[in-house]
Amino acid sequence: MGHQPLAVAWPAAFLERASYQPAVLDLSVEPFDTERVRRARLVAISVPMHTALRLGVRVAARVRETNPDAAIVFYGLYAVLNREYLLTHAGATAVLAGELEEELVALVRRMERSDRDLIPATTPLQKLAFPAPSRAALPALKKYAHLDRGDGTDLVAYVEASRGCKHTCRHCPIPPVYGGRFFVVPVDVVLADIRQQVAAGAAHVSFGDPDFLNGPGHALAVARAVHAAHPHLTFDFTAKIEHLLRHRERLPELAALGCLFIVSAAESLDDRVLGILDKGHTGAQVVEALHATRAAGITLRPTWVAFTPWTTLESYRAWLDFVEAEDLLDAVDPVQYGLRLLVPPGSLLLAHPEMQRHLGPLIPDAFHFAWTHPDGRMEALQQAVSEAVAAAADRREEATVTFHRVRTLADQAAGAAPRPAPPAATARRRAPRLTEPWFC
Repeated sequence: MGHQPLAVAWPAAFLERASYQPAVLDLSVEPFDTERVRRARLVAISVPMHTALRLGVRVAARVRETNPDAAIVFYGLYAVLNREYLLTHAGATAVLAGELEEELVALVRRMERSDRDLIPATTPLQKLAFPAPSRAALPALKKYAHLDRGDGTDLVAYVEASRGCKHTCRHCPIPPVYGGRFFVVPVDVVLADIRQQVAAGAAHVSFGDPDFLNGPGHALAVARAVHAAHPHLTFDFTAKIEHLLRHRERLPELAALGCLFIVSAAESLDDRVLGILDKGHTGAQVVEALHATRAAGITLRPTWVAFTPWTTLESYRAWLDFVEAEDLLDAVDPVQYGLRLLVPPGSLLLAHPEMQRHLGPLIPDAFHFAWTHPDGRMEALQQAVSEAVAAAADRREEATVTFHRVRTLADQAAGAAPRPAPPAATARRRAPRLTEPWFC
């Protein structure tokens, strides 16, 4: 969703290497193909994100109507977190997560032998021998997010140099699956994937690793190899605040190799919230990382969880002031102003006493636990901000106008006087960004 799906291209490549001929669909940009589904013996649905899971369950129902005899497999992070629901209510034959591609191939082989001894849920975490992803049958790159340079747009390649993560942030869906492990993808495989996307017109690469700097030596080797092979390519990646500070001496080289911006899950400026989430950084270190990346000539695009049970009205308003003061109005996608902490089944947060005191029931078909903020003003504000941001997105409203709407809502909730709007976009130069924001 936003990128040509590597989570489809890699399983397809593993199946092709095993002499199968999988058909592929990306239902975020393509229509449901009834004839293709009717011919399938197995339909594997990729659900790496919460939104993808909610859509995937609808797809499974349509698959079942179209082809009642087909086996249905859900795979990805959110598949294994919701295994009970998917196996019991969504018609799944099996759910897979982790380093799953060889297990998918094995499952297909067992089905081919009419072997009914299928494992309903598995999360393999062994090192794989990766082929280059199979992308030829997927929609063209022009169907997905572009790089907005401010004076034009470019097609974007999407690759991963590593999978999993060595960190265990409590709100993240990766630790319950990977348990603090990560696996690198060989440099030559990454290069082969980039090469085929450059041939398809890509001028920028988005590294989708959960944290590109989990293995800093490998990350630099990849960046250097890509620059040597394609000197004009630019790129972006995601990394933790603590990694940006620990490896700040590497930032100038990454900039020289073509890094335009870095996405980092800052989440909050409130140290209490950060401690509960076990983020590994403080609010002051977010500011330090922002200044370090700017000094290297790289834009930092921090992402945030705006509403948690521990976010106060005062800290929310202070965060908005920070976004304006640090000139982040174009670096924070407006949808983030209303984002609410998601607590899925299996989340490490579920065992935390600070979460338990606010936790409500599991909403089965929404795949998360309800929670209630102790301050009713924050519940009302989150609803109002979410509605305002959604309406603004429909109007394609300029980011500063949306920001002012949100801050006005927050000031009204606090009983404070409204403040003037920030300068319009014409008064500043926008940093490079992707045309479609990505959130799990």
